[in-house]
Amino acid sequence: MSRPATPKVPFGGDYNPEQWPEPVWDDDDRLFTLAGIDTVTLGVFDWALTQPAPDRYDFSLLDRIVDRAARGGRMICLATGTGAHPAWLARAHPEVTRVDFDGRRHRFGQRHNSCPNSPVFRRLSTELARRVAHRYADNPAVVAWHVGNEYGGACYCDLCTAGFRRWLRERYGTLDALNAAWYTTFWSHTFTDWDEIEAPSALTEHWRGPDHTAFQGITLDYRRFMSEAMLANFRDEKTAIRESSDLPVTTNFMGMYRPIDYHRWAADLDFASWDNYPPEGSSPAWMALSHDLIRGLKDGQPFWLMEQTPSMTACRDVNPLKPPGVMRLWSWQAVAHGADAVLFFQLRASRGACEKYHGAVIGHAGRADTRVFREVAELGAELRRLGDATLGARTPARVALLFDWDSWWALEMSDGPSRLVRYQQVVLAYYQALWDAGVDVDVLAVTADLSSYTVVVAPALHLVSGDLAERLAQVAQRGGSVLTTFLSGRVDVDGNAFLADVPGPLVPLTGVRVDEWDARGAEVVNPVRLGTGTEELEVDARLVFELIIPEGADVVGSYRADWYAGTPAVTRNTYGAGHGWYVGTALDQRGVSWVVRQVLDRHGLAGPYPDVPGLETAARVTGDGARLLFLLNHGTDAVEVTATVSGVDLLTGARVEVGDPLRLDPTAVLVLRDSGRVGTSS
Repeated sequence: MSRPATPKVPFGGDYNPEQWPEPVWDDDDRLFTLAGIDTVTLGVFDWALTQPAPDRYDFSLLDRIVDRAARGGRMICLATGTGAHPAWLARAHPEVTRVDFDGRRHRFGQRHNSCPNSPVFRRLSTELARRVAHRYADNPAVVAWHVGNEYGGACYCDLCTAGFRRWLRERYGTLDALNAAWYTTFWSHTFTDWDEIEAPSALTEHWRGPDHTAFQGITLDYRRFMSEAMLANFRDEKTAIRESSDLPVTTNFMGMYRPIDYHRWAADLDFASWDNYPPEGSSPAWMALSHDLIRGLKDGQPFWLMEQTPSMTACRDVNPLKPPGVMRLWSWQAVAHGADAVLFFQLRASRGACEKYHGAVIGHAGRADTRVFREVAELGAELRRLGDATLGARTPARVALLFDWDSWWALEMSDGPSRLVRYQQVVLAYYQALWDAGVDVDVLAVTADLSSYTVVVAPALHLVSGDLAERLAQVAQRGGSVLTTFLSGRVDVDGNAFLADVPGPLVPLTGVRVDEWDARGAEVVNPVRLGTGTEELEVDARLVFELIIPEGADVVGSYRADWYAGTPAVTRNTYGAGHGWYVGTALDQRGVSWVVRQVLDRHGLAGPYPDVPGLETAARVTGDGARLLFLLNHGTDAVEVTATVSGVDLLTGARVEVGDPLRLDPTAVLVLRDSGRVGTSS
C-alpha cells in the first residue's frame, strides 16, 4: 500500500493529550466532533513516556490515548515517538548527543539532539519503533505510521567522522579517486590514509560559517553523507515497523529545507508529507512551489499536509496572525496542489514550553466560540461534504521545474562570483512567473524522466552530472523548450569546474558561451532591454552579469549600461524542433515573467486567467478522468472572470456553464468539477 486508505480527506492534526489531565480529554472529544476532526497524529515525542528507563517500556498511557481515539471513530497516524531522545539516554550514553559545527559536544536538551551515526541511538530508536508497531499494528484505527519528526541538522562527532570515512570508501573505492574528486593537490591536501580525513567544520575546512569552505568537494560530500545518515535512521525504523505492519510509512518534511536532499529519500517513503510554515512575507507562490516539490517526490502521487498552524507560529521573533479566511484558503491551496490530507499543529495548545503560544485549534480556555475554532469547523464541514472527490487525483502538468539539492549546496558554498545569489530565490522567481501564468507545474529531481514535458525550466542549474544535459537537449530536440539561467552548467558532480566553455554540457543546447562574468552589490542595477520594436520592455538586472557570446543563439535581451552595454543578456537558441533559452543575469520579477511568458506562449500553455493578479488556478485529474479546476483568490480585492469550463462547484453544489461570470471575493475558493473528461489519469 503506497498511500493511506481513507474515505475522505483526513482532517485533524497533532494531538498531545499526554500534556493535559485526563478529564480534559472528554472536552477534546466533544470539540473534535464539533470541528469535524476525524484524524489525529499521536505520540510524536513520547519516547520518555513509553520507555522511561533503559530496561522498561510502559505503554499504558499511549494505550488509553489510542483506545479513546479509536472509540471516537478517528483515524490515527501513529508516530514511533523518536523525534527526541529522553534524558536518561543522554546521561547513560553521552555520545548519543550531537557535536555542533563549532566542535561543541551538546548535553541533553531541545530536540533534533541525536547523533544519526550513534549505534546506541540507532539500536534503541529502532527497538522503540518495533515495539510501537507490534503493539498497535492490528488496531483498525491506525491508517499510517509517522517516523521521527522533521529530520534535520548535522553532527560532527567522531562517530560521524568515522561513518563519513566508511561512506567515502564505498563512494570512491580508492584514495586516488577521492583525491582527484576533491582536487586535493590544492593547498597540500592530498590524503594518503582514510583516517586522515576529517569532517568539514569550523575546526577544519570552514571559516565564517557552513557556507565558507576551502574545499567544496569535501563539504558537498559531507552534506550528502549527513542526509543519507539520517535516511538510514528512517530506514531502521521502517524496517522494524514492517515486521508487524504493511501500513504506509512517512515522515514529515519541511518543504525547501536545505540540509536534507528529499529526492534521495523519496524511494523510501510510502507517501510524502510536509509541514507548511511559510517564511514571513512569502508569497502564495512560495507555498505552491513547496507543495509541488513534495508532490514531485513520488512521481506526482498525492501527499499529506501533515502540519500547518490554524492561526500563528511561535518560533519566530514576530509571529503574525492569519487573518480571517486565510487558513481556509491555504488549506484549499494544498488540496489544489495534490494534498490528500489537511492537518494542523496543534489540536490543543500546549500549556508550557516553547510552543505554548503556537496556534492551536483549541486554545488554553477550551472554547468553541473563538474565530479560529469556528473557521476550522467550517473547513471541516466543507471537507466532509467534499468526501472522496479529490482523493488520489493527479496534476496534469506539461511544465517541469527542476529543483536540485546538489546545485543548491554547490552554488551557495562556492567562492565566487557572488555570495548574494541564493538558489531558492532564483528558483522561486521562475516559479513565481509560472504561478502568475496559471500553469500546472511538476517540480522534479534532475534525475526524473522528462519525456512527457513540453517545457522544462532549470534555474541556477549549477551542478550538472550524468546524462542530464542530453535529456534536456532531447526535450528541445522533439519540439519543446528548455530555459536555464546564469551560473548554470558550471561544475560537475564533485563540484569541480568543467574544462570547457561555460555553461559546460549545456553549450550545445543554449548555443552560447560565457568567457567572463561581472558581479556587483545588490544596489547596482544594469538595465536589460528585452524584445524588439513595439514589444520592447526594459527591466532591472542585479548581482551577476554574464558576458554572453552567441554561437548560434538569437539575442532576445541586451545590457544597457557599463562597458558591456549592448551585449547579450538573454538568448534563444533553435535546437532541433525546439529552443534552448539562456538568461545570463538576475532579472527582476517583471523580466523573469516576460521571458517565461515567451516560452509558454509558444506552446499555448498559459492558464485560463494568466493576467488576473492574485488569482491562482490549479488542476487535478481523478482516476475516472474527471478534471477538477481550483480557483483561489489570494488578492485583497474581489476578482471577476468568465468561466472557461462547465461543471459543478464541489463546495456549494452550484452549476456553472461556460461563459458564466464568476466572482471571487478575497480568500474565496472554487472547486469546479469539469463536465468533460481528459482521459484516465496515470
